[in-house]
Amino acid sequence: MVSSGRDAGSPRAGLLGPAGAGRLLGPAASPGPCRAASGESSGRGWGEESGQTYGFINTCLKSLVVEKYGEETWEKLRLQAGVQDSFLTFEVYNDEITMQLVDKACKILGVPADMVLREFGEYFFEFCKRSGYDHMLRTLGGNLYEFIENLDALHSYLSLSYQEMNAPSFRVEKNEDGSMHLHYYSDRRGLCHIVPGIISAAALDFFNIELSMEIVNQTEEEERTGKKEHIVFLVTQNPVFSYKERNEFSSSSQYVADSAKQIENQQNKEVLDSESSVCPVKKSHWKTIRGMITLGRGKLLRGFDPVYPKSLWIDTKTFCNGLPFHMVFDKELRVKQAGVSIQKIVPGLQTMGIFLDHYFSIVHPEVPFTISSIQKFINSQFVFQTRREMMPESWKQRPMLELRGQMIWMESLQCMLYLCSPLLRTLHELEERQMHIADIAPHDVTRDLILLNQQRLAEMELSNQLERKKEELRILSKHLEEEKKKTEALLYAMLPQHVANQLKEGKRVEAGEFKECTILFSDVVTFTNICAQCEPIQIVLMLNSMYLRFDRLTTVHNVYKVETIGDAYMVVGGVPVPVSTHAERVANFALGMIIAAKDVQNPVSGNPIQIRVGIHTGPVLAGVVGEKMPRYCLFGDTVNIASRMESHGVPSKIHLSSSAYQCLKYKNFEMTERGEIEVKGKGKMHTYFLIRNKAATENEIMGRPMKDLDSGRESAQSIQEGRPETIQVSFSVLLSATQTQPEKDQTPAIAMKYIDGPTDEQNSLKRRNQAKIADLTGSYLVTI
Repeated sequence: MVSSGRDAGSPRAGLLGPAGAGRLLGPAASPGPCRAASGESSGRGWGEESGQTYGFINTCLKSLVVEKYGEETWEKLRLQAGVQDSFLTFEVYNDEITMQLVDKACKILGVPADMVLREFGEYFFEFCKRSGYDHMLRTLGGNLYEFIENLDALHSYLSLSYQEMNAPSFRVEKNEDGSMHLHYYSDRRGLCHIVPGIISAAALDFFNIELSMEIVNQTEEEERTGKKEHIVFLVTQNPVFSYKERNEFSSSSQYVADSAKQIENQQNKEVLDSESSVCPVKKSHWKTIRGMITLGRGKLLRGFDPVYPKSLWIDTKTFCNGLPFHMVFDKELRVKQAGVSIQKIVPGLQTMGIFLDHYFSIVHPEVPFTISSIQKFINSQFVFQTRREMMPESWKQRPMLELRGQMIWMESLQCMLYLCSPLLRTLHELEERQMHIADIAPHDVTRDLILLNQQRLAEMELSNQLERKKEELRILSKHLEEEKKKTEALLYAMLPQHVANQLKEGKRVEAGEFKECTILFSDVVTFTNICAQCEPIQIVLMLNSMYLRFDRLTTVHNVYKVETIGDAYMVVGGVPVPVSTHAERVANFALGMIIAAKDVQNPVSGNPIQIRVGIHTGPVLAGVVGEKMPRYCLFGDTVNIASRMESHGVPSKIHLSSSAYQCLKYKNFEMTERGEIEVKGKGKMHTYFLIRNKAATENEIMGRPMKDLDSGRESAQSIQEGRPETIQVSFSVLLSATQTQPEKDQTPAIAMKYIDGPTDEQNSLKRRNQAKIADLTGSYLVTI
């Protein structure tokens, strides 16, 4: 017993899905069906580029990767394969896209190709079910044999809507031991391992059967359209029982055997009674029916035997008119009989005794036009196409007609009956062939199929347009998100992030008081003279080179850059987010500034520029001012004193106020006393110079990767980790995507990790919360 042949078309489609859905079941593309004798396309993709797939396949593959391995894996996979991010279901794509995705998936996931393809096959079956093809698949057959036997019929139906379709083909044979041989035909090589995945998933889901499938034969066959891969799978079935079903089955087996024995005894008794009775009583109709049915089982005891008339009660004329599309031919392919409509389309059929293969070619299955080949694939749907050279001259400009139908072998006449209908998808195809609905018999469902499919194609076109618009909106949304990120990055560079977020939400940002923070000012020594002797572009390049290095240091030490005015650079630690290590952060930042300035060239002298740095610690008031260009500004005497520390400083030195010195006094910084100096507007002040951080190397302060010389020793800072007054410094790589790297240092910034204790504001909040709890409970909490 055989079933089904091989289909052909242009873009790939196939098993268990719409256009393109199962074409992966077959390797390598071919240029559509060989309408060899006629060279006819019938408008179905002949002459189009071979190796094309509907987007449904690629969408399924993407869904599999995203669902099981994550979005990141899919993004990596598609970038390596060089394909787009999404695919339209009804769009036709080059087959190379699918092949690239499968190939790269094997490499990225590190698994063999056969495992990837089998997993894809299993997932593809579930994907088709979720896509709305569940009911259609379930109705293909009552058992696995019928299911596989009707796969080609399913593909034939789908080709009505998905006209550019080239599905793989299946033929199944039953063996005496209950196993089956599944023949798989495809015009590509290497993708046959998807078949076990799909068939096994369908068998388990629909029929509760586990399959083992192994390849027993693999050959290449030369067909009219080129070489075809022919794979033969040995399919062994193993029914799956749940624990409950297994117990019920074992306990009821004896009951079934006993029941069968009782039924047999009852039948024998009835037979003996009827034979011994001289005048047997005629049983009633319902009693007869009850006797035919097993009690409680609902199964007939004996098979159905059809009744045939002694002679055929239909005349030849009525038969040919009632079945307008049929042909009868013998073993030599000589036409013995033909319906009236097919005679009208192919006038040569009116001459009885002509050879059928002179007027038609077989489109599906792709077998030689011989009676033996037709008998071998007799359970398959056969598609014939008229040969153009045998048509009347005036008809040669029309598209050729295709017929689809069933072959029936008549043993008594040694002839083959071909019961067929026109293979037409739309009213447009009907008009192209100058045919009418009236040419099709009223009982032929092809009438309804054409009209319904016309509506379905319109719905598909609308769905395709909606899908295209959806994809356009997705791309626009993606671009909008990218632009939004750029805008936010620019906004966050101007304002603190939490402040910017409040402004975006339309909220009013209240000014805040910070009881303690550390402010730094810096400027370039002799900047006025440099400006007088250089071109403006040279000044811009010098300042840009310097500020890029300083900006990188703000990432390393997590200090907030307040503003730059000319050559002046202002940062603050502990604002807008209070931290206890604000003084250490700013001090390390200042040391980094001195080092970074050595890499910036003075455009006048050609020597490294010199900067002055001043630092002061104290309270400030901070808030957003302005509406057109809002700025986050600091107010208070602390700002003035920090500015005075810078203006009264020494080139290439870090000038500290006494309050800043007190904050750094026990933090492993080396400092020297400058003494009392006269500060404009402040009188005499005792100040200091910051020399270095004894617990950190230059690379640590600059946020560079650790060098071999540094990695082989412990810093003084790490040795004193046990001391409570010591800053514990560790390092983690922080990739700054929005920061522009300095000219000479393109490495990612390595952020210093500071261990912050609770700030005064946090301690105050904690004390208020404890007081509230105490009021409610009547007792006070003791904290350590």
